[in-house]
Amino acid sequence: MTAPIPATIDEVTPGWLADAAGFDVTTVATEQIGVGVGVSSGLYRLRLTGGTDCPSSVVVKLPALDPAAVFTSSVLRMYIREVRFFEELAATSPIRVPACHFGVVDPESSAFVLVLEDLGGLRPVDQVEGMALADAQQAVDELAAWHATWWGKADAMADAGLTISLGDPIYPAILPMVWAEGWEKVVTGLDVPEPVLAVGAKYLDVMGGLLTDLSQAPTTMAHGDYRADNILFAPDGSVALLDFQLIGTGSGAYDLAYFVTQSLEPDVASVNERALFDRWVDGLRAAGVAADDLDRMWDDYRKAALFCLVYPVVASRGMDLGDSRQTGLLDCMLNRNSRAIDELRLAELLP
Repeated sequence: MTAPIPATIDEVTPGWLADAAGFDVTTVATEQIGVGVGVSSGLYRLRLTGGTDCPSSVVVKLPALDPAAVFTSSVLRMYIREVRFFEELAATSPIRVPACHFGVVDPESSAFVLVLEDLGGLRPVDQVEGMALADAQQAVDELAAWHATWWGKADAMADAGLTISLGDPIYPAILPMVWAEGWEKVVTGLDVPEPVLAVGAKYLDVMGGLLTDLSQAPTTMAHGDYRADNILFAPDGSVALLDFQLIGTGSGAYDLAYFVTQSLEPDVASVNERALFDRWVDGLRAAGVAADDLDRMWDDYRKAALFCLVYPVVASRGMDLGDSRQTGLLDCMLNRNSRAIDELRLAELLP
């Protein structure tokens, strides 16, 4: 019998962990982690004691504490996507991902729980501080391997419900509403750069078209949230990847544009953007992706860079603008997006 989905972290007891993951647990000490980093889920590290088969710690994911974040995550099937990733796709990932000890989701309510390997011993990168170039190069190499693994296979994955296509009707049905709420919060609560204000005023006019264009073949599985806070580095420099709530079917350039424009400081991105793009393309070619499939990727990159303004705006709905870490993350993402708007001439994509 499957262990019940806990309503709160307080219900994750030694007995529950024994039923869910089969651990011989004696005690559990819980701390919330990821505050100001992830807003779509509640994230907790559990320190465990027990038998020889009991890990010293695990990470537990539950729905977010903020109702607005839970609403958006539920209607976009984000919790369902992540549990399904661990059930059916994680074993194929060319990038290291946490081992899943237990995962279950209610497709009707989107209530879910994941008990995951704790990768807290690996080196994180603070997205607010920005990723160094050498780390970014490694992350781009591994992203190319990720995209090559599912190149040409992702439309079938969307049909099977494992991902959601960027062209799915759910996005134009939901995103304009949550965009409007987030945009009002951002422009009234933060110092928004002028290029972002100018683009934001016309953003809803192009949102649907950008998604349609980015969903055209050739497609792959997009991670959907490939950014510094979701990337860890092992001692050998290799990457471990977190957070699979936004896996989707679309252009691989989507992930790359989001990563470069949102995870690198503007001066680093400005000097190295095209080289990182070329590095990603070279990685795809080396993995056997046909050259013809890559002809339009720079156009997709620019469109994705424009679309990805949606991330800080929508995420702001579930953020506390009185929290310096959360405000800092929003500020840095908006300022980095401003750099991209200017240097990639993204206003040219507006009507």
